[in-house]
Order: sequence, then structure tokens, then C-alpha cells
Amino acid sequence: MSDVAVNELREEVGAPAARMGIAVLSLLGVFLSAYLLLHRLGIVGTLACGASGGCETVQSSAYATFLGMPVPAIGVGGYLLLLATALVGAQPALAGDRRIGLAVLALATTALAFTAYLNYIEAFVLHAWCRYCIGSAALVVLIFLLSLTEVRNVARGAQ
Repeated sequence: MSDVAVNELREEVGAPAARMGIAVLSLLGVFLSAYLLLHRLGIVGTLACGASGGCETVQSSAYATFLGMPVPAIGVGGYLLLLATALVGAQPALAGDRRIGLAVLALATTALAFTAYLNYIEAFVLHAWCRYCIGSAALVVLIFLLSLTEVRNVARGAQ
């Protein structure tokens, strides 16, 4: 198989594989955020967080709401949007669609920026860490890294 054929095959498989990875990570994020949202709504009593109490401190702070919405609700919505976009983009017929690549990249970048803001609040304002928030941050970083595979597709469309 020639180098050109291998590169073409890699490009065809790369986008759907990365998008499926993003979909799986996003689904995990939906479950994690939904658990925190259920706690926020009073459906789940106490968070299984260990002895540190960081989760309760973070979740009961004034920063647990952003623009009038509970942060976990924003997480559920964001992860669902990423999940849907990644699943649509994982379809073989849409593997090279630059618009989907741009949407995935934009959503992942927005999620990363919001996560960085929230982690800043935990570290420098609240001085408390929620292990579920850290888990969500790890998922967002992985989603962002996978979304970087879309840069080539988006750049190719600009030429």
C-alpha cells in the first residue's frame, strides 16, 4: 500500500474514530454531571465524596450557579451537545465534513475554557476541590485533545 493510500485511509478513519471517542467521553460526562445535578435538585441526598468535604463546599457555594443556572445543568447540556455532534459526525458519510469538525472543536474549546474558569474558582477562591469536578475536567481535557484532530479538517477547508 502506498504512502498516499495509507494517509487517505488514516484521514477517513481518523475523524470517525476521534468523534466516537469524544462521544464516549461525553456520555460519561453526562452521567457525572447528571449525578451532580440530581444532588443539586435534592433528589440525591449526600455526595459520595469522601472525608475531605470538598464536594459539598464547591456544590453549595455561590459559584455553583452561573448566569442563573446550576453549573451541573450547564454540564449536562454541554456534554449532550458534544455527544450529539460527535455521533452525527461519526457517520461515515459525514467523516470529512468540516462544519462538524469546526463545531466539535468549538464546543470542546468552550468546554475547556469554562472548565479552566471553574478550576480556578476551586483552587484560588474556594480552596476546595470536588473530585467529581476534577473528573469532569479530565474528561473535558481528553475531549479537547481528541478534538484537535479536527484542526486538519477545518484547515483543509480554509484552503
